[in-house]
Amino acid sequence: MDILRIATAGSVDDGKSTLIGRMLYETNSVPKDKLLAIEAASKRRGVNFLDLSLLTDGLIAEREQGITIDVAHVYFSTPKRKYIVADSPGHVEYTRNMVTGASTASVSIILIDARNGVVEQTRRHYAIAAMLRVPRVIICLNKMDLVDYDQTKFEAICAEFLLVAGKLRPSEQQLTFVPVSSLHGENITVNHGTMPWYNGPPLLTLLEEADAHVARLVPARMQVQHVIRPRTPELHDFRGYAGRISGGRLAVGDTIVALPANRQSTITQMQRFGVDVDLGEAGESVVLQLSDDIDISRGAMISRVAGAPVGSKELKATVCWMDHEALRQGSTYILQHGVARVRAKVTVLSNRLNVTTQNTEPDPGELKLNEIGAIQLRLSQPVFVDSYRDNSHNGAFILINENTHGTVGVGFVDSFVRMT
Repeated sequence: MDILRIATAGSVDDGKSTLIGRMLYETNSVPKDKLLAIEAASKRRGVNFLDLSLLTDGLIAEREQGITIDVAHVYFSTPKRKYIVADSPGHVEYTRNMVTGASTASVSIILIDARNGVVEQTRRHYAIAAMLRVPRVIICLNKMDLVDYDQTKFEAICAEFLLVAGKLRPSEQQLTFVPVSSLHGENITVNHGTMPWYNGPPLLTLLEEADAHVARLVPARMQVQHVIRPRTPELHDFRGYAGRISGGRLAVGDTIVALPANRQSTITQMQRFGVDVDLGEAGESVVLQLSDDIDISRGAMISRVAGAPVGSKELKATVCWMDHEALRQGSTYILQHGVARVRAKVTVLSNRLNVTTQNTEPDPGELKLNEIGAIQLRLSQPVFVDSYRDNSHNGAFILINENTHGTVGVGFVDSFVRMT
């Protein structure tokens, strides 16, 4: 049974937590004791209905305020597949949390309050979904019951959203619009007939049909996370290279190259969870054994010889800034790509995205907390990256403050200068 990773986003009070709670409730994913606790909590809050938002607003502060203040990971399943939902906060000051929540998602659900239509946070959340190249975005127009299930209202908001998405939408991204009422369960798992003009499937059906593994024909990539040397009498000659395949596939018998040493060898054995396998694919963690004892350490890149990456010390990237201290041209940071770390200097701050107009503002001078912009970096040592468009796993990185060691930004490689 496969797993579909979902990220939810929307403005405050658009109903994300209620929508997720409704899916949990209607897929019978709520234990009886927890359901009784939610019923009691709903009565204490003075509401005459089951407040399903309490199923995901787990922190006491959230329950008291009725808001979501951190990314809450929610798990449920149907007979077809399992789901992991990253419920991101709606406040503008927590935009960085949505980047974290959506970074591994195959589907992004963006909620819009049908009474308010497209607002600034809607634009910001879609800009992030476009930047992360989330393969499928489902726009749920929630609270349709509060606009009398009006078809004209629904169609007007859809048209406005398409205008917003038009400037940023990746060519391969699929957009779907669904009118819902999370409070009453309309079009969440079933259509109760209150909107006969809507001929599409309910939300859960769309999720059941979504592709959890978007196929990308990318070259093989595996960054070494750990070199395994047991040094026991039985395994005194064993040398294994453990890591997660971040693109393509590797197989026993493949001729590989290890970078930066630029040494070639052949895969003689592959293990996954201690079991011998012949093939490893993107997303899987494996241990490789090679025919030659070559110089490979933590952070090295293993690839097939055909399509091997070329090291680069100059990157152009889109970055979402996550620190209260602004990013400025000339600043230096630690760039972490996978487990590899190098020093990096911001040589150019090209532009900043205006999420309201979806236009870029040239030469902004600085990037503040939660702002998105384009930068150029010069690195102290080469990294073996791909563009984020070609390989999202190998084309992303984080920036770390050299003094505090805190993560201050997340970046996505647009292009790079190949070393000769």
